[in-house]
Amino acid sequence: MKISVLYAGLASPHAGWVAIDELAELLAHYFEAEVLSPKPTPGPWLNRVMRPHQAHFEPLQTRGGDVLIVVARGPGDLGMINAIPDCRKKFGKIYGFVTDSYFQAGFVKETAFFDAITVTAHEDVDLPKSRYGIPVHQLYQGADCLAWVPRQPMAREIDMIGFGRTPPSYQTCFSQRFHPASSPYLYLHSPLGNLSGPSVQLERGMLFKLLQRTRISLAFHLYVEPQGDRPRSMMVTSRWLESLLSGCIVAGRRPVSRMADEMLFWPQATLELSTDPQTASDELVSLLSRNETLAEQRRINIFNMLAHHDWRYRITALCSLFNLPVPPSLQDDIARLQALGAAFA
Repeated sequence: MKISVLYAGLASPHAGWVAIDELAELLAHYFEAEVLSPKPTPGPWLNRVMRPHQAHFEPLQTRGGDVLIVVARGPGDLGMINAIPDCRKKFGKIYGFVTDSYFQAGFVKETAFFDAITVTAHEDVDLPKSRYGIPVHQLYQGADCLAWVPRQPMAREIDMIGFGRTPPSYQTCFSQRFHPASSPYLYLHSPLGNLSGPSVQLERGMLFKLLQRTRISLAFHLYVEPQGDRPRSMMVTSRWLESLLSGCIVAGRRPVSRMADEMLFWPQATLELSTDPQTASDELVSLLSRNETLAEQRRINIFNMLAHHDWRYRITALCSLFNLPVPPSLQDDIARLQALGAAFA
């Protein structure tokens, strides 16, 4: 079976999406697939005005094959199939994995050309299913746990880390309290490294090394002090998964959703901070004073990530949903995951 994988990350790497790009790279590895990544172009100005969510790409050359899997950062990425001339004729089946499926305005007309897609939240199934008349399945996000799980205990000398979006009032309060020389605590926050460009993949390792040396990782859902006009969601994003995998205690404001209930199901997976930033900073200091007693929670967090949220489990589910053969090497690596998990059980 000839399989091709289409994703944005090779042509347009971005730190915010590198976890999703890892899914595409794992798919390509296990299926020994052709890798396709289109370079975006501005497109005609009228189209940019009339269809702001419709991207344009330089043409890609491929002879096609049995299956094309599109790993989409958001619904608009389903339009990447336009980069392949006569895409529907070149591939027997076209499937998509859509990450930020809550962004309903981003679904493009090309969605109708897919044989099936997955979305990350149960509540996101109905719109593309009814609008485009295609099968839509729910499948949660994951992480490359086999690559990034801590292989040995590390001294956790960074007290708190906030990477990515931190609500402004919390950021201001935490900076004022923890940055002065009089504070014994180290609060490390974004920006870290480069957001885009060829160094993104290299700096991925830096992020995980920082997380593995951190006691508390901050995470806030998108309804906490929302900024700009970006869509809101209660989804569990890479930040939660990467922090838990690294053995951090995750504190902040947990999403209130079925996704959070089902993914973060074990006790104390996340710790809720106060809605008042000053009180929240007191709560962080209290947590830091209990660092030694939280070692067991770190172990539990890592174990549950290895047992439930590796991308390889999601790839196995994709194989079942899309009637694809499960590669033997994938089964071997799942066995390795389970062996690693036994060390944290």
